Amino acid sequence: MASPRGLDHIVVLVRDLDAAAEAWGALGFRVGRENHHPFGTKNRIIQFPGVFVELLAIADRALVSEHGPRFFSFAAFHRDRLARVGEGPSGLVLESRNAVADAEAFARAGIGDFAPFFFERQGVRADGAAVDVAFELAFAVDAASPDLCFFACEQKRPENFWSAEAQAHANGGGEVKGVILTAENPSDHHVFLRAFTGIDAFRATSSGLAFETPRGAIEVLTAEAFHRRTGQDVKTGPELKLSALRLSAPSAAVIAPERLSGLTLLLEA
Repeated sequence: MASPRGLDHIVVLVRDLDAAAEAWGALGFRVGRENHHPFGTKNRIIQFPGVFVELLAIADRALVSEHGPRFFSFAAFHRDRLARVGEGPSGLVLESRNAVADAEAFARAGIGDFAPFFFERQGVRADGAAVDVAFELAFAVDAASPDLCFFACEQKRPENFWSAEAQAHANGGGEVKGVILTAENPSDHHVFLRAFTGIDAFRATSSGLAFETPRGAIEVLTAEAFHRRTGQDVKTGPELKLSALRLSAPSAAVIAPERLSGLTLLLEA
């Protein structure tokens, strides 16, 4: 097995990027400026130490490349997902120290035979300074979960991306403690998640699965267990859904998914 991969970020697909940013901002989070990708999408980012939330929208459909042999198109996936099921949490992304090696590991495990994808863009620091950032992605696929995008992300210029100032949220929000996925039968996904995370030793109970990664936990719960944990209802089927983000905060609270494009936010004191 590969070295364990920790959380890197989650993707939340939206139609109106500014409205989504305003919703997070109203909760006291510092939201970054708009960035554009060379393949037709745009984003705004909420940073936490080592992990971030990517609010994503389609910017220019003419720039979107289609899927091809050994090529997974991030933009085409999200364009098609938006048309098929609408807004909502759409991507679970793990950290990569070597995207080429991770792509090879995913191919050996049978969870995706895609060439690594490199891209760069210009970013803006919290202080307004322009910087260049670059990433290389290794994609994976859970065939049972067609509406969720999975990849490992290698930061090529992390010193230009991460910013303590961007992580200073007015509400005191701090470390990402984990994510919660939901599925009708969580155990159906343990083979994929073992290969994707690089973690062999996971917990399995009647409520679901738990993978303790080097940066945050990945849990998969049944609808009943999710309701007990959060008080929120979620519809489950055979596929994995990204349902909640766990975040340390000065006081505990549950932010309902209606406020954040389908994502439940668990603030944990």
